[in-house]
Amino acid sequence: MDNRPAVLVTGGAKRIGARIARRFGEAGWHVVLHHGASRMEAEALAAELPSCETVHCDLADSAAAEAMVEVLARRLGDWRALINSASVFEIDDVAALDARTSERAMAINARGPALIAQRFLALARAGGGRRVIQVTDQKIANPNPDFFSYTMSKHALASTVAMLSKARGDPRDRVYGLAPGAILPSHDQSEAEAEISHRLNLLRRRTGPDEVADAALFLAEGWLASGLTLYVDSGQHLLDQPRDVIYLARERTPA
Repeated sequence: MDNRPAVLVTGGAKRIGARIARRFGEAGWHVVLHHGASRMEAEALAAELPSCETVHCDLADSAAAEAMVEVLARRLGDWRALINSASVFEIDDVAALDARTSERAMAINARGPALIAQRFLALARAGGGRRVIQVTDQKIANPNPDFFSYTMSKHALASTVAMLSKARGDPRDRVYGLAPGAILPSHDQSEAEAEISHRLNLLRRRTGPDEVADAALFLAEGWLASGLTLYVDSGQHLLDQPRDVIYLARERTPA
């Protein structure tokens, strides 16, 4: 680990979390790569980074999530950043909320990240200001009826940004939101559908996962005012889309 600053990336084994972890590793950080069920992917990525360790935790288990932070805080000497990227994205809709889906979404996407952020701000030691980055979704500004519980959970997570920011004890600390748009194929999308759906934004371009990773590093290393949310979505959040882009794309995809 040497004298590298440390970052914990939840959900860091796959998808955008993995891109974020890789970007921090390349920038000279010690990466603590959290995973749930994706142990093999986490260990493979960790082996590629200059300074990285893996940690397992079920974020739906509040006690385990808090314990994970407490263990890391005792050991890491310069723990500067926490990036809550872990998320579940399961289908239910505005007319038929599924109780199990809702409970998992709120536990993993909202309650878990809030608890981890609270313990991080209470316990982590860092040479300068600490950074909490809550990865939300452009849906917090551009909601639609699909993926109802997921969207509720991301709105709940987004609400923690301002509250934690106003309550922080050290004025050097910062709490940010990072809101991606449609980045990688999700749920049951085909690549052809993703090619269409990911361009349903103001710039009509695909926003890349590395852009999200670069934005996370920018927030972690900079001094923007605490409480801000940075959208990385090519302007998607400025639209008023009636459905999730998965279904908007299917309406345009030839059979």
